Amino acid sequence: MSGTSRRGSAAARTAPAQSRTALVPCLLLRDGRVCIPGPTGPVPARNSEGEYFDPFDVVDFLARDYALLYVVDLDGIERADAQLDYLQELSRDIPLWVDAGVRNADQAIDIIVAGARRAVLSSAYLQGPKELRRAWKLTTELVFELELEGGTMTQADPAWEQSDPFEFLQFVRGIGIDHFVVSPRESDPDWSLVRRLVTLGRTWVDGTFTAADAPRLAEVGASGGIFHIDEILKAMPTSP
Repeated sequence: MSGTSRRGSAAARTAPAQSRTALVPCLLLRDGRVCIPGPTGPVPARNSEGEYFDPFDVVDFLARDYALLYVVDLDGIERADAQLDYLQELSRDIPLWVDAGVRNADQAIDIIVAGARRAVLSSAYLQGPKELRRAWKLTTELVFELELEGGTMTQADPAWEQSDPFEFLQFVRGIGIDHFVVSPRESDPDWSLVRRLVTLGRTWVDGTFTAADAPRLAEVGASGGIFHIDEILKAMPTSP
């Protein structure tokens, strides 16, 4: 997932338990600070008293209601410098899927060694099919993200030969990966595409979700939706 366009409004923390199982909160992290989407990209989040949120407090708060956390490591995406120390500590409280803008197989392994349950490989950053194969040989704990902008795939390397989203993930599935994230940018999900992609493996949709959207995700066979935590942060108590 890119660092400039992220998931929309968060599901309320008071969502029914059956809905929470299909919704995965996303934590944007830059230089150890929790961020939220801004007009021109992620910005540090502050509480009602103007203070920065402690990422460990946020993760502890999320872990009460959610079984999985999707972490977007903006340092990894923007500077290829993943926050491995933070990931190691955060992974002790809740299983993490980590998108750190992995470019090659070695970076994927760094994410796993740091404690992530799965490392996210993205069409927007991974340097071609050679690195995909190398990563799969080193670890099977991978998720592949298909980033779409205006319905067109964002591809980091011309070595990818597929231009059709379904054919692209069909190729990825052939390598062995069977967990996918579909990430449309600045547009609603193409639900007909999602319905096709779920035939290849477990598929999550990155978008603007609330608890009310869980039935829509289930209708097309998606495993869940990934959402921003803006509203959840508003519900967090401030430090005494």
